[in-house]
Amino acid sequence: MDKRDVVVRRARANDVERVANFVDRALGGRGVIEVEKVITRLGDVGFFLAEQDGEVVGLIGWSVQNLVGRVTDLLIWPSDRRDDVGSALFREMEDAAMGLEAEAVVLFLPPSSRSELAEFGKTLGYEPRTVADMPRAWRETAYEAGREDDDEILVKQLRSQRVTSPL
Repeated sequence: MDKRDVVVRRARANDVERVANFVDRALGGRGVIEVEKVITRLGDVGFFLAEQDGEVVGLIGWSVQNLVGRVTDLLIWPSDRRDDVGSALFREMEDAAMGLEAEAVVLFLPPSSRSELAEFGKTLGYEPRTVADMPRAWRETAYEAGREDDDEILVKQLRSQRVTSPL
């Protein structure tokens, strides 16, 4: 697949049915995704959609709090599009996070696919970090996600200089 074919944009309110259909398709129809749940989720975090030939092929949900970005949702389907679609989604999300003055972005990987997604994250510049060894604001983000001091998460530092005083 040619990277130029992937178009990434912010999700809009009128995308809810397309997002619900995409998630349902990607999950193999294991349950109907309710439009109301998509609306609620779109209200909770920011989303970028990746499209190819007018069809949704990926989405990433994210937020920034206390100068730390976090990926809350990631779905790419079919999975063989992960490299190109994922790279495009992460690039847009990271640019937007930097626009919000984020120092870093953290990834909390689901246990079921941790090694496969960890390798993918590393190709995008995310590095494994032990929670206890991270700066305080980054640790707090990990704690909020239910992680412990000895857990390892993937982090990409976006700024060469950390923010040490209020902006």
